Amino acid sequence: MDCFAETEGKRAHDPLYQRRAAAAATPATGVPVDDVDKVVDVPGAVIVGAGPAGVAVGALLGLRGVAYVVLERCGCIASLWRHRTYDRLCLHLPKRFCELPLRPFPASFPEYPTRDQFLGYLDAYAREFGVEPVFRRAVISAEYDGESWWVYTREVVAAAAGGEQAVLGCTMTVYRSRWLVVATGENAEPVVPEMDGAGRFKGQMMHSSEYRNGDGYAGKKALVVGCGNSGMEVSLDLCNHNARASMVVRDTVHVLPREILGFSTFGLSMWLLRWLSVQTVDWLVLLLSFLVFGDTARLGIPRPSLGPFELKSVSGKTPVLDVGTLAKIKSGDIKVTPAIQCFQEHGVEFVDGSTEEFDVVILATGYKSNVPYWLKEKEFFSEKDGFPRKGNAWKGQNGLYAVGFSRRGLSGVSMDANNIVQDIVQRLHDMGYERSENN
Repeated sequence: MDCFAETEGKRAHDPLYQRRAAAAATPATGVPVDDVDKVVDVPGAVIVGAGPAGVAVGALLGLRGVAYVVLERCGCIASLWRHRTYDRLCLHLPKRFCELPLRPFPASFPEYPTRDQFLGYLDAYAREFGVEPVFRRAVISAEYDGESWWVYTREVVAAAAGGEQAVLGCTMTVYRSRWLVVATGENAEPVVPEMDGAGRFKGQMMHSSEYRNGDGYAGKKALVVGCGNSGMEVSLDLCNHNARASMVVRDTVHVLPREILGFSTFGLSMWLLRWLSVQTVDWLVLLLSFLVFGDTARLGIPRPSLGPFELKSVSGKTPVLDVGTLAKIKSGDIKVTPAIQCFQEHGVEFVDGSTEEFDVVILATGYKSNVPYWLKEKEFFSEKDGFPRKGNAWKGQNGLYAVGFSRRGLSGVSMDANNIVQDIVQRLHDMGYERSENN
């Protein structure tokens, strides 16, 4: 197997071999060979995405001696965390549930590391395991030709800014590999819903991915659309900066205390789930939450009929872990509003017929997968939402893998990464055994 990897590694840097390889096989629906400037054969895996998921897979593959390349459209690892998160962000779960394989968080870190601490952890992780992504390399298409994955990329010559798209260069490089690991994650692209009259609104409107902090919003009327973890925290941050914050609650949502009696609500729930049913754990958690918060429906935040963990398993919808927002809602510092009917020039009309003026609207409307835009595959990934069709699936056909799509956060990333690397190593072992038998 080592000789095979060494031979393939030499071929990957042989221009003559690259041209012969390109001429030998071209995907039926792929880009014509004449439009390809360079073909790079990777004698291992191509990993798309240099977030925590992609970096973790690269680290584990490297330790097992498996060649790989990580492709990243931005100029850094963890670009979502680095460029699309607000300053006050901390990990929502205790750090022991958010560690990547083989490296715990430093003991000096708090129970809920800050965004900057987490980014420092990721940078150190990449350095320690020698993960060096190919930055500013956007994947525009990837497909399987019956033998290999062809991953078409273009160089990013100008990064995306605000609502603009990244500018891609003309040079096309194709990476060919036996295995393709999709690590672009659940949150690749901001979701901006269509809203009646949004174009008429003359105030400031942005997605929460553009929000950093409440500086400059003191005294302004701000409407946050969405009541997930981001919506709750942005509303709290605006309030703490003396903005007059309102939050749209369009649907039911479970809000749980981050800690109960000094214990992490998530950690306590995971411990209880070892012995009790999901329904029983949900009942206990909701009872404790009621004792802490009271009836959240009276605050304009009704709960779903299913319990928080049963709902998570069925739909992937994550409960909100409160870090102080509900106290501000109870005190009246943050106002809860119903869904928006339509926008007006200086405000909005709500579905209950009331109207209100606002200076700024922040869309905490979440993110989506971008896999359907570039992956030419329909069996494993859903074209509708860009997630694996089967809940926690990490393995598809023909050497296709998914990491970070299990809706289990960073703990799910570690589980997926370990499973994927073990599978690739086993396949390489089997291939090496077959080659030695044939010689």
